[in-house]
Amino acid sequence: MTTTMLTEDQLALVETTLDFAQDHLAPHAVTWDQDKHFPLDVLRKAAGLGLGGVYVREESGGSGLTRADGVLVFETLASGCPSIAGYLSIHNMVAWMIDHYGDDAQRERWLPRLCAMEDLGSYCLTEPGTGSDAAALRTRAVREDDHYVLTGVKQFISGAGASQVYIVMARTGEDGPRGVSAFLVDRDDPGLSFGPNEKKMGWNAQPTRQVVLDAVRVPADRLLGHEGDGFRIAMSGLNGGRLGIAACSLGGARTALNQSLAYLADREAFGKPLLDAQALQFRLADMATELAAARALVQQAAQALDRGDPQAPQLCAMAKQFATDTGYTVADRALQLHGGYGYLSEYGIEKIVRDLRVHQILEGTNEIMRLIVARGLTEGLR
Repeated sequence: MTTTMLTEDQLALVETTLDFAQDHLAPHAVTWDQDKHFPLDVLRKAAGLGLGGVYVREESGGSGLTRADGVLVFETLASGCPSIAGYLSIHNMVAWMIDHYGDDAQRERWLPRLCAMEDLGSYCLTEPGTGSDAAALRTRAVREDDHYVLTGVKQFISGAGASQVYIVMARTGEDGPRGVSAFLVDRDDPGLSFGPNEKKMGWNAQPTRQVVLDAVRVPADRLLGHEGDGFRIAMSGLNGGRLGIAACSLGGARTALNQSLAYLADREAFGKPLLDAQALQFRLADMATELAAARALVQQAAQALDRGDPQAPQLCAMAKQFATDTGYTVADRALQLHGGYGYLSEYGIEKIVRDLRVHQILEGTNEIMRLIVARGLTEGLR
């Protein structure tokens, strides 16, 4: 990571986060993946550094960092384990949504434990039958006196079962985005249950399950914002979430590149170190250049989101698409540079490849990112 443009505070933030990633994530990442272990104790250690409420205001118990700070945090965490860093990004998206859109009582009730990661958070938008068409969701919330009754199924929910707090998007009104509202659901609410842990290609160090809402009855004060605000709240949360996942791709790919440098310096072929081969040097140069370009775009998008730039959603989509595509490509090249050893789990490269592959799908597929960018370009031309 280039550090010449960072402030002293950001340099200190990166250094502290890197120490945590090297001490508490990297040594265990392969084992957690193989055992499908979700390290709750390590997440709570991360919270001790303020990483449970990265974007939450200090008065609400968070760290009050900017998006530009946050992408540094998640890139650095992902250098140790992209799966755990990815979950932390999602947890922080949930905490920020409550801080930004919740009322005083909701912030007071939910945020202290979320920021301490005594409670974990999950984001529930995707459904089995809707996929990328989030505005077509079918989960319903029906008002009954001073309660809402939620019924439906959410799919591919990170942290499901382990999380205590779920932000659930449900339909309270008309078809389309204007009929969607957001609700805070607690794991202990009667009628809430979870599907089995999905068997996945990557991201095995965190659980992914269905969230099943069978007439879950929640008090009306669990509504986040107002009725009909849910889709806007969901998309606003995803702007930051996309930056987090983009940054996680950069971190995982950076580790793969660094390991490739070390491997090629150590290995010999035909009497010379592999690192002396110009063809391989060119490959490494391309990998480093592409990561630097992706990092610059992620930082540009983060700064735009921080200053409330109206182009921020398009820039976040660009950054997510470009950084996740680039990160996966760099990791895949790193595996190739390792030859047969890259295919062995003990080297950790194949795990990075598997973890980064899903980043091109979650928080909106990269095809949807292109659609968002294209809509921004063509707005007002028709």
